[in-house]
Amino acid sequence: MKPDTSISSSERAPKLLAQVVDAIRIRHYSIRTEEAYVHWVKAYIRFHGLRHPRDMGAREVTKFLSHLATERDVAAATQQQALSALLFLYRHVLEIDLPWLDDLVRPKKPARLPTVLNHDEVARLLAVVRPEQSLMVRLLYGTGMRLMECLRLRIKDVDFVRGEILIRDGKGAKDRVTVLPRSLVEPLQNQFQAARRLFDQDRAASRPGVYLPHALERKYPNAGATWAWFWVFPAAGLSVDPRSGIERRHHAHEKSLQRAMKQAVEDAGICKPVSVHTLRHSFATHLLHSGYDIRTVQELLGHADVSTTMIYTHVLNRGGRGVVSPVDAVR
Repeated sequence: MKPDTSISSSERAPKLLAQVVDAIRIRHYSIRTEEAYVHWVKAYIRFHGLRHPRDMGAREVTKFLSHLATERDVAAATQQQALSALLFLYRHVLEIDLPWLDDLVRPKKPARLPTVLNHDEVARLLAVVRPEQSLMVRLLYGTGMRLMECLRLRIKDVDFVRGEILIRDGKGAKDRVTVLPRSLVEPLQNQFQAARRLFDQDRAASRPGVYLPHALERKYPNAGATWAWFWVFPAAGLSVDPRSGIERRHHAHEKSLQRAMKQAVEDAGICKPVSVHTLRHSFATHLLHSGYDIRTVQELLGHADVSTTMIYTHVLNRGGRGVVSPVDAVR
């Protein structure tokens, strides 16, 4: 059968993109990975004049990646994401496993030391962050969670008795346990009460339950309407689930926390490139500085390889602390 040579018709491109979405969902990739991969597949096809990817190969992929690097000046991580999307398209959607897929030159991400806040900067930041985001910011710094891990917390994942937080389906689809800061027990219990009021409102209005990951909604159809699965940080309003089309209560949106963090950094007078993820870097560095061993920090962060965690030992030594500069000996 002769392969298609064009996707100029209005029907074929959506069909291909639908196949991409199906392949992603079968593998249980996150919604953000799905959105990113679909974006890059669209961009790749448009860049080459709506030619079908089946009729293109290494030369076209390389040309597209070069365009991203030279003309759009994207970061190496963005270029790598685009390449991953195209490799996924050829291998898992078009089922084309050609030698050139492995021979492509992958963009190298430059090794950079993470930005870390000192204790004084953290204190200043926490003092000025908006009250509605204060608990989330304190949790991120106090537990080492990633942004979405914090927002996706469920009621059942917080264990006040053991003083632990269970992080489900983290990066790499892994579960792990991190510490529940003692100073945040009472604020979290108050947050539970606020979340309970929204939960009761939803039940009284017979609204659909919250989103359940993977096939749990089919296996346990009523679980989403139970308190245990409700969000610790629910959104104030309802929104439409992008996959199911159901209007339900989602967790708080990451943009609100990111904006609050940006404003707090400015208000605190911190002159560093700080993001929400900086709190995770600061958590790890401050634990090592307090004498905790590298393996403990590795487990709390959920790193598969201790070499990833070792970056924070370099941060600790940054600036030559303990080294006497030769100029200090000059009289």
